[in-house]
Amino acid sequence: MIYEQILDILFPVGAILVMLTIFVAMIRALAGPTAPDRVVAINIITTNTLIIITLIARIYEQVYFLDIAMIYALMGFIFTIGVAKYLEKGALD
Repeated sequence: MIYEQILDILFPVGAILVMLTIFVAMIRALAGPTAPDRVVAINIITTNTLIIITLIARIYEQVYFLDIAMIYALMGFIFTIGVAKYLEKGALD
């Protein structure tokens, strides 16, 4: 019983802390001097967004949010591969 009460407090607090790290990564993405710095910052934002979505799935006890998180992770991976290929070759051919 007390365990559930503690988790009911910790999950929203964790989501707020992860949101703060998203803002820090957003500042890094805007101020990054090179393109790889910006890509890493965007990957951090994507990962933290996945964490928030899974926390929301746990808070509201809805497994459908996990499907959304999985699709978001795949989109982030494809974005990273595309940008890495563009930075390496200068085109997406």
